[in-house]
Amino acid sequence: MILNIPLQKNKIILALGAESAGNFSVYSNKAIYLSEDFGDLLDDKNFKKYKATLEIFLRKNQLRPNIVLTDLHPNYITTILGKNLAKKFKADYLQIQHHLAHIFSQIGNNFIQNNKIQTPNTIYGLALDGTGYGTDGKIWGGEVFKISSLKMQTTRIGHLENQIMIGGELAIKEPARILISILSNFQKKESIYSYVKKYYTKNQFELLFNQLEQNFNCIETSSTGRILDAISVLLGFAKNQRTYKHEATHLLEKNSTIPYKDFHPKIIKKSKTKLILDTTYILKYILKYIPGNVNGNIPRDPKRLAATAQIYIIQGLEEIVKNYALKTVHQKKNSKNKQQLILSGGISNNKIISNYFNKKKSNDSTAEALDSIIPRGDAGISLGQIIFWLLNN
Repeated sequence: MILNIPLQKNKIILALGAESAGNFSVYSNKAIYLSEDFGDLLDDKNFKKYKATLEIFLRKNQLRPNIVLTDLHPNYITTILGKNLAKKFKADYLQIQHHLAHIFSQIGNNFIQNNKIQTPNTIYGLALDGTGYGTDGKIWGGEVFKISSLKMQTTRIGHLENQIMIGGELAIKEPARILISILSNFQKKESIYSYVKKYYTKNQFELLFNQLEQNFNCIETSSTGRILDAISVLLGFAKNQRTYKHEATHLLEKNSTIPYKDFHPKIIKKSKTKLILDTTYILKYILKYIPGNVNGNIPRDPKRLAATAQIYIIQGLEEIVKNYALKTVHQKKNSKNKQQLILSGGISNNKIISNYFNKKKSNDSTAEALDSIIPRGDAGISLGQIIFWLLNN
């Protein structure tokens, strides 16, 4: 797919994207070529096709990149390839944070649709995702960025509460691990085991809990995907497995109905310029009403609790934007201070979340909402990497 963009740079830019939903993009002479989605590049067959297609495209079009862009994650297969290609072409090399690339892919929609550079004074980007390597070495995935149109300065102003992935990436394959870690914030060990005993023997659980207490091979994450995984397991919609990408979150979405309206975001103020959405609070709420564990409360429908949890996250991230804007910026209600709120990341394709977001934007005359022609998920990462570079150079 070839996309025209009104940004002229005398550079040829190659962006290699992420690892899952792998693709590449090439910028040359006010146009971006966006390749097909090659799927998970950890599949050797997919990666070989990806590399071969890239080589043919560059050779056929006689393109020699001056700039090579990759994800920030040091171990991505595309990061390693990008470093090698930068040496081969003697090109400048830059790594771009995963969620910024997600957000800038959606900023690019504006330019591509309107064929002109048109940005509001302030852009707030929401990135709801599964996994992305952060600048602090932690795993991000529930992020709020403020982006100033002046030189496109980016600031991470908030995120989901950090939770622990017991065993690192094993917590993606076994979502009950993240459930254990969140419940440990407010439940006793014996009580926690009652929620995961169908998946682990007592000895297995003890080993996991000890690992958590000793902080051995444990990684902090603000990932939306991991929180929704834990909730899906807790409500009984998902098992302690992952047979395809976002399985537990898809099952949570599939089994959601109408959210309850008595549950509102709880924001933790870390500083004047950093706000955190409390996600432990979601599980506390669910445990109050989950059938079989109501402790005097009236049981509630698990499918409505599922919807409530997802709405809580998007409402909470929007609340961070509102709180930040009110406390740090003197806003005037006129066109010169127009804001744009952008939704991005793989989890933003969740219908509960995206429908809520789109409805809010259509009812808000002070904000701009764009229909996405670039994928919000990882298939848009490579294009987002290019847009980021073009607007910052």
